[in-house]
Amino acid sequence: MASDTHRAIEAVWRIEAPRLIAGLAGLVRDVGLAEELAQDALVAALEQWPESGVPRNPGAWLMTVSKRRAVDLIRRNERMSRNLAELGHRLETAAEPPEPDEIEDDLLRLVFTACHPALSMEARVALTLRVLGGLSTDEIARAFLVPEPTAAQRIVRAKRTLADRKVPFEVPQGPELAGRLSSVLEVIYLIFNEGYSATAGDDWMRPGLCEDALRLGRVLAGLMPAEPEVHGLVALMEIQASRAAARVGPSGEPVLLLEQDRTRWDRLLIGRGLAALARAEQLAEQLAGERDRERDRERDKERAGEPAGAAGPYTLLAAIAACHARAFDPGDTDWVRIASLYEALARLARSPVVELNRAVALSMAYGPAVGLDLLDQIVDEPSLKGYHLLPSVRGDLLFRLGRHEEARAEFERAAAMTRNSRERALLRERAAAC
Repeated sequence: MASDTHRAIEAVWRIEAPRLIAGLAGLVRDVGLAEELAQDALVAALEQWPESGVPRNPGAWLMTVSKRRAVDLIRRNERMSRNLAELGHRLETAAEPPEPDEIEDDLLRLVFTACHPALSMEARVALTLRVLGGLSTDEIARAFLVPEPTAAQRIVRAKRTLADRKVPFEVPQGPELAGRLSSVLEVIYLIFNEGYSATAGDDWMRPGLCEDALRLGRVLAGLMPAEPEVHGLVALMEIQASRAAARVGPSGEPVLLLEQDRTRWDRLLIGRGLAALARAEQLAEQLAGERDRERDRERDKERAGEPAGAAGPYTLLAAIAACHARAFDPGDTDWVRIASLYEALARLARSPVVELNRAVALSMAYGPAVGLDLLDQIVDEPSLKGYHLLPSVRGDLLFRLGRHEEARAEFERAAAMTRNSRERALLRERAAAC
């Protein structure tokens, strides 16, 4: 019975922890302290619930216990200042649990605080998974293949940095919002990608991280329903996650996109992704229209095959994923549209990685020689040095052109670069096939 209760507590914690920490951070204005208070409430639940049973409203129970702990902590603090006295009064007088709308506001503030640019990307990811994903330090360490003390250190340093720099617990406004939102989306997509294609280790995928990122993306879409790129990112993750069952073979080996059994793709996730994409494109078109009216000029003509409106990079990537999702057979894939979408993405956010993917699309639409020409233009890009997908793609194009010896050398070079053992084995197989 106790083990059943502990499992129930774990499930409740995963659901309630982000809202609990957000509500507390809204009161104490300190993410680190808010998490400590929430952990105290979790310990109390582990002590009391096995005997008394899980309460009817576990979230309210945890919030009440956390607030009592906060009041006790303030009362014990010998250096209580006027601000602390006001804080104690605010906590004591707020007898009722916060209204749902208040918690949603605090949750959004917590998202932007955990992903603050003052933190390194590793710290943002670790703190986000801890306070918003409800993961333990051990789970975060295992997910990113780092020692547990390293993960713990990242979290501690992140909270200390936020406190030392007095980072405000707020949602940025005005021009600052776009840049900060970009940081939030980058963190969520990085978590998803690490689950979708693990950079190191023995597993090709870590589905738990994909699920965590999807949950965070869906929560953010609920909190910021008018932001097109939020829906674009959710659409992209939903559609990519739909392929999970087909991306791994019986022995855990990677299965490439064009070789996947598409009957194993999750049509429910695809449907959700396409709906989110339609919402993102609709919002992007509305925003583009508003900007044009403000500037008193006509909207730019849309290029054929591109989504309507001023679609952002995540919406464009989602539109590319949708092209694959709509093709029940690899031969039905609209590679010409995909190439045009990558061209639009390159104009919006040009980078060597985008050009690498555009080269693949061009090779599928117009032949491997066209893709290789573009690839040869970026082969010396410093940011691609050590990036194993560059020689991997180049090997594929050379193989399709019948230049097998050159292709074999590229696949072997890619195999030596990757840190994922499953991917290394696949690349060596491709080299041997040359």
